[in-house]
Amino acid sequence: MSDPLVVFTPSGKRGRVPAGTPVLDAARKLGVDLDSVCGGRGICSKCQVAPGRGAFPKHGVTVADDALSPVNAVERRYDEKRGLAPGRRLGCQARIEGDVVIDVPPESQVHRQVVRKAASDALVEMDPATRLHFVTVEEPDMDAPTGDLERLRRALRDQWALEGLHVPLPVLATLQTVLRKGEWGVTVAVNHAEGSVAAVWPGLRTAAPLGLAIDLGSTTVAAHLCDLGDGSVKASGGIMNPQIRFGEDLMSRVSYAMMNAGGAAEMTAAVRAALQALAAELCAEAGVIPGDVVEAVVVCNPVMHHLLLGIDPTELGQAPFALATSDAQHLACAELGLALAPGARLYLLPCIAGHVGADAAAVALAEAPDRAEAMTLIVDVGTNAELILGNRERLLACSSPTGPAFEGAQISHGQRAAPGAIERVRIDPATKAARFRVIGDERWSDEPGFDVVPTGICGSGIIEAVAEMRMAGLLDASGLVGSAEATGTPLCVPQGRTHAYRLWSDGEREILVTQGDVRAIQLAKSALYAGARLLMDEAGVDAVERVTLAGAFGAHISPLHATVLGMIPDAPQGAVTSAGNAAGHGARVALCNRAARDRVEALVRQITKVETAVAPRFQEHFVAANAIPHAVDAFPHLAGVVTLPDVHFGAGGGGGRRRPRR
Repeated sequence: MSDPLVVFTPSGKRGRVPAGTPVLDAARKLGVDLDSVCGGRGICSKCQVAPGRGAFPKHGVTVADDALSPVNAVERRYDEKRGLAPGRRLGCQARIEGDVVIDVPPESQVHRQVVRKAASDALVEMDPATRLHFVTVEEPDMDAPTGDLERLRRALRDQWALEGLHVPLPVLATLQTVLRKGEWGVTVAVNHAEGSVAAVWPGLRTAAPLGLAIDLGSTTVAAHLCDLGDGSVKASGGIMNPQIRFGEDLMSRVSYAMMNAGGAAEMTAAVRAALQALAAELCAEAGVIPGDVVEAVVVCNPVMHHLLLGIDPTELGQAPFALATSDAQHLACAELGLALAPGARLYLLPCIAGHVGADAAAVALAEAPDRAEAMTLIVDVGTNAELILGNRERLLACSSPTGPAFEGAQISHGQRAAPGAIERVRIDPATKAARFRVIGDERWSDEPGFDVVPTGICGSGIIEAVAEMRMAGLLDASGLVGSAEATGTPLCVPQGRTHAYRLWSDGEREILVTQGDVRAIQLAKSALYAGARLLMDEAGVDAVERVTLAGAFGAHISPLHATVLGMIPDAPQGAVTSAGNAAGHGARVALCNRAARDRVEALVRQITKVETAVAPRFQEHFVAANAIPHAVDAFPHLAGVVTLPDVHFGAGGGGGRRRPRR
């Protein structure tokens, strides 16, 4: 029998190790980022991991119950003294006995990911759904026996003309204590959009209520704690989506739900717990308590939408990709496990279609392409890219399965965005030598005082590296890496039958861009471009006038390098801009302005969905887009800025002859 196969997520690194190998040793052997301080004695807890269970079709692995050794005495002792989270094991103690998928949670990673989804500083017109109302309530009278709630209702009617408000049971449960503590003067948080009471506080409360705007992505979850009085952001933060351990991309999670009994419920529980933990973290940062948060707005893609609501996403994995519901949802936060104010409400934006979700609706709300004259393409770059094309006359949308390569996954030295990761690359066309910048240091690697040892390369870094290799003549239009002889530099090194480019080395360690890395980026960018071309076909246009890169990742992509790579259609360089985390900004707009909710619900009804999965021309566009930048489409605006070397390498990277111009 062959040695057990171990797959680590979210890095995607995999390999075979002898049976009985500790998880920590396997991680070190495969270059996985797993922390340890105590040297494997089981006392620091830094190496905690979460082993998977059941079938993982994407990885070709089915994890048996005995894939890891049983919990040993060291783990039991640690659990008794300090507590292990359910499903966690100590990597230094658990031994690999069979094929296994192991998730390394963020707190166990040496280089924590930087969730780069900062709140937009764009202004928001304030008209929040939840407002505060101070009332004086009559004291109880034995001669006029009415309940405290009834007298509160009467006070709201007489003093604020508010009638028919729903008072949830959790609010009612606190009412008597609050009324007496406030000596019959209380502040009531009323959600005017839903006609309900979110909370009641004793006395006059002058501080504005708080709300959460949440962008629930496939890879990361970002949230902004907002003041509902002036719209200011009190705290922002993000975490890795814990569902990554069930599958890096959406279809892997759908497969996990299909092939594992209770799999959907597992993923639902994981993401709800993550939202609660993030909410608590932001409240602590802002110096408030979760009970001060009276409202939440969530945007997410359709698979995350279903899993958050506790709906099995299986139908989204097969044509016709039917949603359980596409309408906006109005829910109690408590229904989704969010322990905020007793009657806090949650608004979930509507979905556009089966694979174009509430996050795309939020982007449309934030960017307002329906009010533009120019033909505008908005690309929300992520594991599942969502694209919107159009102007005030017509809007089209589609999704495209780009996969996790843009996030640094499936790249030989790839990693998620964390301090030490290479995020910017420039290659000298003459010397072929690279200089770079890493996250956490604004200096370039060739500047005085730079002494950072890079830990890997993240998504924006690999995009720039591949584009720079194309501009420096190290890579031909087909994506082949040239040999040292063909490119004129020893930095191109052989790797079996292909070649790789040495981006950095200190003599002992090195970071390479391999032929496999280039192919992974080609596949991802081809899917993105093919989606854009399908929308352009449907709109009857051959060019776009503006391109907006949205999403946390889109905010860190260089427009020039994205165009060189052929991720996006050709456009004037000044017309390619970044909108930052547009989905998160759309969530904040919907949180702070209730009229925006009516607008986004009307907007999604105007958008025509184009289904890439069944479109006859998607494969044709995909194949043509494999070339860098493209096999067929002209890029005149790019040609005016950059001259790409006309090199051609053979299958083994040799040759280097110049292709005759046509």
